Amino acid sequence: MSVKLLYIDDEKPNLMLFNITFRNDLILLTANNAAEGLEILEKDTDITHVICDLRMPNMDGIQFTKAAKKMRPEINYFILTGFDLNEEIQAALDQNLISDYFKKPYKKEQILATLNQ
Repeated sequence: MSVKLLYIDDEKPNLMLFNITFRNDLILLTANNAAEGLEILEKDTDITHVICDLRMPNMDGIQFTKAAKKMRPEINYFILTGFDLNEEIQAALDQNLISDYFKKPYKKEQILATLNQ
């Protein structure tokens, strides 16, 4: 099975860097906010994984994942954050809202290994 990933981040440089890093390894879609991410999920039924930045305006990564998971519970969701593991992320892990989280700066090999499990 090939991985089709949606990456959501409100900062354009992060989207560009992620695209450059993973464009040869994944089928990659990007969104620059949670609302756009939800629209893409609604239209594209082939998405297998979502990585979402934790801190975004209007709707953060946890709020996005809660909404997205109601719509597409079969997808594996991940949070990408500049923060260490905190109560918010731990609660999302404990509730099986997210499969895992990645810390910025991320390691390409770690993300690919996790997505291919």
